[in-house]
Amino acid sequence: MTPRTARARTLFVLTLLAGLSPLAAAAVDDPSEMLPDPRQEARAEAIGAQLRCLVCQNESIEDSGADLARDLRHVVRDHVARGESDRQIMDWMVGRYGNFIRLRPPLTAGTLLLWVMPVLALLVGAGAAFLSFRRPRTATPAPLTDAERARLSDLTRPR
Repeated sequence: MTPRTARARTLFVLTLLAGLSPLAAAAVDDPSEMLPDPRQEARAEAIGAQLRCLVCQNESIEDSGADLARDLRHVVRDHVARGESDRQIMDWMVGRYGNFIRLRPPLTAGTLLLWVMPVLALLVGAGAAFLSFRRPRTATPAPLTDAERARLSDLTRPR
């Protein structure tokens, strides 16, 4: 391998590592945010991964760098440190922010309706289109009689 090739390869690897380093970093901005017990921290991260960042909306609070996500991470870690169960923490969050806080909301009648309504709308529209094209066409009018033609020519004759 020539020195030039080795430099190019090294530069490539460094560029790749520099590009991937933000992906490897946790969303926890400050190491002091982390819980001292690794098991509790892992629980807090697992719970945070299930909660939606209300600012970013399609990121979990663990992945988001928004200030609100940071505050919610603190709240989750406070609850975990108090010894609350995962269920209690999720119930508290849902009670405070509604089911929208969950990245995967539970299947309820309301969410089922949201998923089914577009399909129902398409079916109703297709049915209405089918029925409107299926109706018999109106018959063509009968040709004008001689008396009607004479009357029409009287009406349209210039004066």
